Amino acid sequence: MNGTQLIADILKQEGTEYLFCFPDNQIIDPCAEVGIRPMLARTERTVIAMADGYSRMTNGRKIGVAAVQHGPGAENSFGGVAQAFSDSTPLLFLPQQTGTHRLGQNPEFDSVVNYREITKWATRIQSPDRVASTLRRAYTYLRLGRPGPVLVETPRDLLALEITDESKLQYQPVNGARTAADPEGVRQAAALLMAAKRPVIHAGQGVLYAEATNELVELAELLSAPVMTTLPGKSGFPESHPLSLGSGGHSGPEALAQYLGEADLIFGIGTSMTSSLFAAPIPSGKRIIHSTIDDRDVNKDVIAECVLLGDAKLVLRQLIEAISGSAATSEQADKKEKLRSIERLVDLKRKTAEDWRPAFQSDEVPINPYRVIGELMDALDPFTTVITHDAGKPRDQLTPFWKSDVPRSFLGWGKSTHLGYGLGLALGAKLAAPEKTVVNVMGDCAIGMTGMDIETGVRLGIPILTIILNNSSMSYYEIPYPTASERYGFKYLSGNYYLMAQALGAWSARIDRPEDIKSALGSALAAMADGRPAVIEVISKEEPALQKPW
Repeated sequence: MNGTQLIADILKQEGTEYLFCFPDNQIIDPCAEVGIRPMLARTERTVIAMADGYSRMTNGRKIGVAAVQHGPGAENSFGGVAQAFSDSTPLLFLPQQTGTHRLGQNPEFDSVVNYREITKWATRIQSPDRVASTLRRAYTYLRLGRPGPVLVETPRDLLALEITDESKLQYQPVNGARTAADPEGVRQAAALLMAAKRPVIHAGQGVLYAEATNELVELAELLSAPVMTTLPGKSGFPESHPLSLGSGGHSGPEALAQYLGEADLIFGIGTSMTSSLFAAPIPSGKRIIHSTIDDRDVNKDVIAECVLLGDAKLVLRQLIEAISGSAATSEQADKKEKLRSIERLVDLKRKTAEDWRPAFQSDEVPINPYRVIGELMDALDPFTTVITHDAGKPRDQLTPFWKSDVPRSFLGWGKSTHLGYGLGLALGAKLAAPEKTVVNVMGDCAIGMTGMDIETGVRLGIPILTIILNNSSMSYYEIPYPTASERYGFKYLSGNYYLMAQALGAWSARIDRPEDIKSALGSALAAMADGRPAVIEVISKEEPALQKPW
C-alpha cells in the first residue's frame, strides 16, 4: 500500500462519504476505489463550502473533507477556509504539493505556511510512514476542543512510495471527548442566575455542536429567562418559544436589543461573545457569566464575573441540577416580574409582526424582498426545511424573521462574509440531510461569485432551491460611494440569471410579479422532488434590511 491508498483507507475508517474536490489531487482515485464518492465542483471555494455545509449538518460527527491541487488550487481555496475558520467549522483540507524537491522554491505556494493563521492546525505529511500518525493527529484536532478547519498538505512524490512497515499501516479512528465545568464555578453561576432579576441567555453555535437545545430550553424555563442566539447559533433555541428573543447579527429584532439593554445579568453559553459587526453588541456594565469551550474567548471583548469552561450540553445540565437542587429555587428573585416580562416579550413580538405585515404582503413591483420571504415561509415546512442566506441584504432581511424551531434548520454564518458561500453550504447540507428541503437565498452580486456551481448541483444530482433576489445593484453602496455611483454607475449590475441556470440544466423561472411567486415555488419544489435543482430569480426592489436596533 502506498501513501495515497492509506489516506483513502483512513478517510473511510473515519466515516467519510464524499471527497469534495477540484480538479486534481492524487488521493481522488484511491478514495473512489474504497467507495468514497468524489464530488467535483466548479471552483475551489465551493469545494470548501460544500465540505463546510456537510460538517455543519452532521454537527461534526462526520467531517467534510476537501482536496485540491497544488499551487492555484490551494491559493483559490483560501477564502473558503478563512470563512470556515471564522465560523469555527471542522473540516479536513488536503491540498496537494508538487513534491518535496520544490519546497521553499519561489514561487511555489507553501500551504502550511500560508494557512497557519486560518486553520486550527496546519502541517504536511513528512514521509509515507507518517501518514497514519499525521491523520490521527489531524482528526484529534477536528474532534476535540473548539471546532475549526485542519490542513494536511500531501506531497505527491512521498505519497507515491510504498509503505513496507506493517505497523505504519495501522490506524484507529479518533473518538471525541467532552469536558464539564468546575463544580465551584457552577455553584457560583447558579447563585448568580437565581439572584438575577432580568437575566438574558446569550446562546451561540456551541449549543448546536453540543446538541444541547433541550437543556437550553429546560434552563431557560427554569429561570424564566429570555434567550437570544448569535447568527451562527440561530436554530439552537426554538424561535416559536415564548422566551425566544430571536437572533442578533448584522440586523435583529427590536425586542432583543431592548431585553439586552435591560438585563442585569447575561449568561453566554456556547459563544465566544466576540465583538463584531455581525453580532449584537453586549451593552457595557452588565454582569457576565461566560461558558465556552475555548479559554481564548474569555475576557476578550467582555469581562466575565464567572467562567465555565466546558461542553455546552454538560455545563447546562450541571446548572440545571444545581438550580433544581437548591433550596432557593422557589425563592428566585421577582418571579412575578419575570412572568410579566415574558408577557411583555410576547406582546413585543406580536407588535413587530403586525408592523411588518404590510411588507410581507406587499404587492409592489419590483417585488418587495420581504414578500418573497413571506411566501417562502408559507410554502415550506419549517421542521423539514434547511435554509441559509448569503452575505449582505439577503442575510439581514431573512435572519430576523425566519422562525427556526429545529436545530440546524437555519445555517447562519458571519464574521467573515464571502459572497456566494451560501450556494456551496446548501449543496453540502443537502448531501448530509437528503431528506430535507434545502434553500439558499442570495443576491445578484453573490450569484456572480459562484453561480456556475449551479451546474455542480445538476451534475451531481443535489436538488436544492436557490432564490436570487435581483435588484440589479449593490444595495446602498451609493451611501459610501455617492460620486462613483452617480457619475459612473458604480453600484449597478445586470444579468438574466434564470437563463444561466436553465443553460446549466436547472429548473428555473424569472418572476417579476408578486402574485406569481407561489406558483413558481410549487413548480420548483416539484422539480426538486424529481431530483433537479431549482432556481427562482425574483426581480426585486431595493428595500432596506431591518435596521439595527443597537
